[in-house]
Amino acid sequence: MLRYSLIYGGIIGAVVIALMSLTLFTMGPNSFAASELMGYATMIAVLSLVFVGIKRYRDIEQGGVIKFSQAASVGIGIAVVAAVIYAISWEAVLIATDFAFIESYSQSLIDGIKAEGLAAADEAGQVAEIEANMAMYRNPLFRLPITFIEIFPVGLVVALISALILRNANVLPARSRA
Repeated sequence: MLRYSLIYGGIIGAVVIALMSLTLFTMGPNSFAASELMGYATMIAVLSLVFVGIKRYRDIEQGGVIKFSQAASVGIGIAVVAAVIYAISWEAVLIATDFAFIESYSQSLIDGIKAEGLAAADEAGQVAEIEANMAMYRNPLFRLPITFIEIFPVGLVVALISALILRNANVLPARSRA
């Protein structure tokens, strides 16, 4: 199980962070909403490899039959590894860019609030909240778990759905080796 979690989780983590970094750097600092949407679409697409990892485990290690609990364990393991790699890789991206993302993102949020034309007190309150959140985000003990939970819940859902589907040996049955 661990081998499949490491292999497929590693692949997912590396591909997600590579595609998300590419999206972030090519779309520019003023298109955070679009890059966030692309990021989650990328996560969902790449997390389909959880299904593949569980299926390979079922077919190769379990002879084509797997219990829900076993399939869920493999899938959750893959999701955990992917989320850890994603979080560590995001830290590397932030360090490599001298944390420019944090500044650009917070400034875009503040600019959006100012463009709404709110009353001065409301605007000041929302800007203060964003600045407080960004100050917390600068702390790696806060940022790492936040980054982990960006991807892990999606991976968990994919793992559980995949386990539910693949517990049925008639769904994409293992090919016989002749």
